[in-house]
Amino acid sequence: MELNIRSEKYDITDAIREYAEKKMAKLDKYLENPSEVRANILVKSKGHDQKVEVTIALKKMFLRAEESNKDLYAAFDLVVDKLERQIRKNKTRLRKNIGKDSIKNFNLDFDTTKDEEKETVIVRRKNIEMKPMNEDEAILQMELLGHSFFIFKNTKSDLVNVLYKREDGNYGIIEIN
Repeated sequence: MELNIRSEKYDITDAIREYAEKKMAKLDKYLENPSEVRANILVKSKGHDQKVEVTIALKKMFLRAEESNKDLYAAFDLVVDKLERQIRKNKTRLRKNIGKDSIKNFNLDFDTTKDEEKETVIVRRKNIEMKPMNEDEAILQMELLGHSFFIFKNTKSDLVNVLYKREDGNYGIIEIN
């Protein structure tokens, strides 16, 4: 797997680079052609915590995980474990629900335990009436409902938007064309 390692606030040493390569190599067994896959790794420092964000771009999907820890090496361990869990957990879903072209990058011939193959099902479906509103009204409505996201028709753009609460406490908007 080709790694593109960037950092904010400090230099990536050879030791960190080697450790990242060693840990990310654990994911090669899940990929058909790991040499053709590129992983972008961003290392950040926030206070005493070290944060590692990994994004792996495959042909028709992305794998992404982020983890924080006081120890940078532990953060790498955690983020790779999280990515591995994502792949293992979604093995059945990848095989069943996504077209053959989408899973070309994956080697799905690995063992999983019963816990990890537990199927998820849709347990509730809602129909909503979408009222046109501005972003401030949508934030207020989302907060009143106590949800972490809210779908609305934006009066400015006349597009359907998804408003969501970010981990940093701010908000993000996804506009749907």
